Amino acid sequence: MLQEVFTTYWYLWIGLFAVIEGFALRNKKRGDTLSEHVWAFLGVNGWKVPSYPWLRRGIFAGLFAALGAHFLFGWP
Repeated sequence: MLQEVFTTYWYLWIGLFAVIEGFALRNKKRGDTLSEHVWAFLGVNGWKVPSYPWLRRGIFAGLFAALGAHFLFGWP
């Protein structure tokens, strides 16, 4: 029963993301998609980061490496 509730929540979250990203893609303004927010946070493609872009990039890379290992190998 509880698993079904969380499955429903995940589907809602994915749907909400699709709607928000869809509006951002149609808008075609700079800085409104998820990718552009991440690029701005990491200081990529000419976005100016106020401090320590290398630290932000390192943390981001570490988090995605851990997430990839979690999905590929089933690590908790």
